[in-house]
Amino acid sequence: MLTRTLIAVAAIAGTPALAQDDHFTLPELPYASDALEPVISAQTMELHHGKHHQAYVTNLNNAIAAGDAPADATLETLVADAGTFTPAIRNNAGGHWNHTFFWESMAPADSRGEMSAELSDAITAVYGSDEAFRTAFEEAGAGQFGSGWVWLIVNADDQLEITSTPNQDNPLMDVAEVQGTPLLGNDVWEHAYYLSYENRRPEYLTAWWDVVDWGKVSDRYAEALTD
Repeated sequence: MLTRTLIAVAAIAGTPALAQDDHFTLPELPYASDALEPVISAQTMELHHGKHHQAYVTNLNNAIAAGDAPADATLETLVADAGTFTPAIRNNAGGHWNHTFFWESMAPADSRGEMSAELSDAITAVYGSDEAFRTAFEEAGAGQFGSGWVWLIVNADDQLEITSTPNQDNPLMDVAEVQGTPLLGNDVWEHAYYLSYENRRPEYLTAWWDVVDWGKVSDRYAEALTD
């Protein structure tokens, strides 16, 4: 009861309570906090990674310590079986997985890879052109009501598909309306963009392409087709 009370108080205060067990830890950013400027400001990155992502990790550890999930559960299991766990596990495991995936999807200009020919051909086959794909992705992100994510996935038919999820859900979850293997995901919670773009989510979605690491996305695509 004490642990649950601490979590509730911390959520209201905006700062997570101290985790009872470091079952999961916050990964370091793969680049400096200002490396993605001007698309993502250092201030936004420090808040988003150091505060918001850390809160998901801390609250996930607290939920596990409270008995909401097995102490030895992997993040992959917590995400895949999210519908069988408490909302605290679903939301915080999703938040931890989604944000880790998000940081790894971006890179500064000097280390971003190029889109593979295979992924480019697949995008053209489904959407007609890269421009049409980006438009569809941006529209899905702008159309996600409230907080959530927009994704490019490989679906059960090994086809590319754009989908969106509410809150911290993702397409790997058993509760997802559209399931698949994520290749790319953009965070459309306001904390991801509000300091620089205010309420202009579409502007953020358009600017974001300038920091996507297409080499990483292409590697994920190749792996998804071999799984």
